[in-house]
This record gives sequence, C-alpha cells and structure tokens, in this order.
Amino acid sequence: MLHIVLYQPEIPHNTGAVGRLCLATGARLHLIKPLGFSLEDKYLKRSGLDYWAEVDVRAWDSWEALCDHAGTAAQFMFIECQGERPYWEADLSGGGDLYLMFGPETRGIPLAILARHPGRTWRIPMQGTRSLNLSTAVAVVLYEAVRQRALTTPGW
Repeated sequence: MLHIVLYQPEIPHNTGAVGRLCLATGARLHLIKPLGFSLEDKYLKRSGLDYWAEVDVRAWDSWEALCDHAGTAAQFMFIECQGERPYWEADLSGGGDLYLMFGPETRGIPLAILARHPGRTWRIPMQGTRSLNLSTAVAVVLYEAVRQRALTTPGW
C-alpha cells in the first residue's frame, strides 16, 4: 500500500489537496501533529471538496508513534529539497507498504529524522525556485510510485 506522510503540515489547503490525491490513488494519508490547523477547518474541507469524508486519513501524536504502527517491514522515503538523489531513481515498485514523507511547508523534515535514515532522501529537481507547493510535490512523487507499481502489478 502507498502511504503519504505529512510531518506537521501548516496549510489546510495543501493538506486538503493531498487528501484528494490520496483518494484518487488509493493511498493512505498520515498527518503527524502538531498540525497548523484543525481537521475540522473549513478550508481543509473546501480543498478536499466533498471527498474529505472518504479519505483514509490517520493523525499521529508523533513521528515515533507512526513508526511503531508501521512496523519494521515498512519502507520509508523522505522527499526533501536537499535530497541525495532525484526521485525518479528511487525504486518505488515494491508491493509492500511504502511511506513517502514530506515536511512542513516552511521548514522541511527535521534533520534529526533524516540523519537516522541515510540513503533514503530524494529530491524533485527544480530550476528557478527553491521549492514547489506541497501538494504539487506530493503529486509528482505519488504518481511516479503509482506508475512504477502499475508496471509490476497487473490490473493496478
């Protein structure tokens, strides 16, 4: 299963848009607290339109709580502006649980988390800007995972 992890997201519109992406791809959305908004926020629901109630979303009190739940077989990949390699070099085709993690809009994933996972950071190459909108970045990488899995999983 594909999982999208938003670490302490700050902007409800982005999270709503990511929720729609998750629904469209069958991915589960994980939100690590604290959030910069309420899950009851009208802007969050507006961005997710009438689909928000159908999104498979889980909220976690901490990064560690999510890791405990995911278990040792889970594969985590961290998408960061300073990632080690371009995302298209990542093997996203495996059939197990793949967690694609994105940091908050203004800070990125904490260095303490990245340091514990060497060789697991990926970037979306860009020219002329330092970052993409969070929901755009999620879409780029999530659909690459869908593409790769479709090549190895008949009927995806």
